Amino acid sequence: MDIKQIMSFIKIEHTLFSLPFIIIGYFVAVEQFYPSGEMPLIDLAWVLVAAVGARGLAMTLNRIIDKNIDAENPRTAQRHLASGTMSMPTAWTLAAVFLGMLLVGAGMLNEVALAMSWLPVLTFVVYPYTKRFTWLCHLWLGLCLGLAPAGAWVAIAGDFHGWEAITGTDGFGAGLLWYPTIFFISLGVTLWITAFDINYARMDVESDRKNGINSFPARFSERDTTRTSIQLTLLWFACFAIADPMDEAWFLIGALIMALANAYVILRNESLDNFQDILFKVSASTGWILILPFLFL
Repeated sequence: MDIKQIMSFIKIEHTLFSLPFIIIGYFVAVEQFYPSGEMPLIDLAWVLVAAVGARGLAMTLNRIIDKNIDAENPRTAQRHLASGTMSMPTAWTLAAVFLGMLLVGAGMLNEVALAMSWLPVLTFVVYPYTKRFTWLCHLWLGLCLGLAPAGAWVAIAGDFHGWEAITGTDGFGAGLLWYPTIFFISLGVTLWITAFDINYARMDVESDRKNGINSFPARFSERDTTRTSIQLTLLWFACFAIADPMDEAWFLIGALIMALANAYVILRNESLDNFQDILFKVSASTGWILILPFLFL
């Protein structure tokens, strides 16, 4: 097993979705708790170690739990475990390595980050089973990624406030430390990924119906899938607009541009021959567009 095989196994390109929002969560915390402009880069490094571990663990668990389902779907039958090109012991070893990265990264940050690391692990374990019972599985996947900016924020906030980073207030009567900014960023990410995954599942409608897998497109019509995706897109734009982490027009403009771009592609799903490829690129670009104001302003 080489690095290339591991990268393919965990679909490293999907990291493009969560990584910018992890960094955004970090920047929001730095601006909130380091008013002098200081940036603890060592903390960012450990945040990224934990994030890579979490991402790898999530995908590895998904592949292990869904091995038989993947084997029944023509699109996924050639995945490593389903096709037998990787053994289950190897996959479990990878899961242990990625879990170790998550725990070490979180532990090097602060007590709160380490103690809360059970939460993403739980969501990762539960997600593959949701598709066996409900079409709300897409929303659960969104939650898995929606935890990313919140986790990065806690990695910094926990240094200053300990457990009060989660339970305490700002001391000025304005409410919880993580509300509204991080809450609405995380909710926005959740809804954004939900919209993407609903459309991603269009590729597997026939297989899902045949094998009893619950997905929104398999349960509802094409029209319902498109309409719900647009509604979710409007909602995630509203969440990012409410969060407005920089209190600047640039973040809002970027969110609006990407919401319109995502909505346009979704509305054109029947007329675009390469719809899935375009949707992936546009959706994956969303976070990178939103992070630009943090990098250059």
